[in-house]
Amino acid sequence: MLKEPLESALNDQINAELRAEYLYLSMAAYFEDEGLPGFASWMRAQADEEHSHAMRIYDYVLDRDGRVRLDGIDAPQTEWETPQAAFEDAYDHEVKVSGLIDDLVALAREENDNATENMLQWFVAEQVEEEATAQAIIDKLRHVGDDGPGLLMIDQELGERGEASGSGGDEAAMQPE
Repeated sequence: MLKEPLESALNDQINAELRAEYLYLSMAAYFEDEGLPGFASWMRAQADEEHSHAMRIYDYVLDRDGRVRLDGIDAPQTEWETPQAAFEDAYDHEVKVSGLIDDLVALAREENDNATENMLQWFVAEQVEEEATAQAIIDKLRHVGDDGPGLLMIDQELGERGEASGSGGDEAAMQPE
């Protein structure tokens, strides 16, 4: 059974993951509007991944005889100046989520809840990958800037994420697992 402080904090994380899903869907819509379907597809896949993260914690709370509490989700940003700006926001968001996960690990240790700490270690590793992936895309975008052909090459590469998702991962598609 979960102690109340951990149950509350895990519920907060479920809601943070759902907000991330919403943010990435908004980014996908922005990229569709900009005529960058590969970027949009990558963000939709990222939104799906955030949803699966939320559900992983959701199921864990239920497995530990806890109560899931869902909050409202505020409307996310809908416009960015450039694709790079959108990915910088995605990176910043992942850094924030990493901090939230670190705080949860610390709380699990404080509450002496080894099962929760163990479950959270998957998220610790996942966040390292999430940050690295977003940073790698930002680095590529810095190299090409607003160059049309370079941007279209990255768009094509990012569009491969959905195709590669069933293959166990593809670095060329910059796909977190």
